[in-house]
Amino acid sequence: MPVEPIHTNFTTIENSSLVDRVEASLVALLQQQKLKVGDSIPKEMELAEKLGVSRTVVREALLRLRMMGLIESKKKKGAVITSPDLFGTLSKSMNPHILSPETLREVFEIRLVLEIGMADFLFHRITKEDIAELRHIVASEPPVTQYHLFNVQHEIAFHGKLYDITGNNTLHKFQNMLLPVFDYVHHSGLLKKQPLLKVFVSHKELVDILENGTPEEFRNGMRNHLENHFARLFEA
Repeated sequence: MPVEPIHTNFTTIENSSLVDRVEASLVALLQQQKLKVGDSIPKEMELAEKLGVSRTVVREALLRLRMMGLIESKKKKGAVITSPDLFGTLSKSMNPHILSPETLREVFEIRLVLEIGMADFLFHRITKEDIAELRHIVASEPPVTQYHLFNVQHEIAFHGKLYDITGNNTLHKFQNMLLPVFDYVHHSGLLKKQPLLKVFVSHKELVDILENGTPEEFRNGMRNHLENHFARLFEA
């Protein structure tokens, strides 16, 4: 299906709005041409003619695509398709102080879902060396009590190692962005504050399951480990 041209009868629209439309049209055009990483994109003049706008507007739209990491300039090839850093732009926006309460709660929920769902990857890829490192991490943690539930540094050390074991670099990068938001929500008052916390499966017990248990046991153990967080979400 061809891209609908953007004609000059949009002159009454503010320039920023026109650039928005051209940016979207460029993304659609590049997808339709099925360009791969390393392929050259059409020249500015050709794009301007296809879309019915000035080269200035096309240039500004292309600049946005460069900032998003979708294209880059190469000597003798001009602008080419590149593989973007999926979390480069997202990481700049993942600031808990500028996100809405609804988005913060949803990010909080995403982390819970990911950690329950990683069991099969962990059991498929974990090594004896990973078990030893996890044992070393939990040995330095304070005891779990009714008054202590979440410390971001301990969470990064233990759960970060779990993400590392999965071998999924994209997931690991995502986790690094999620945990500060998780910590913020935990202390922000967005969720119901429990006077006394219930003590569930600890980090040490999760390591025991990883060493001697099954993926299903780990899923249940992680769900149990995160129970206080689920309770605060559902009772908020």
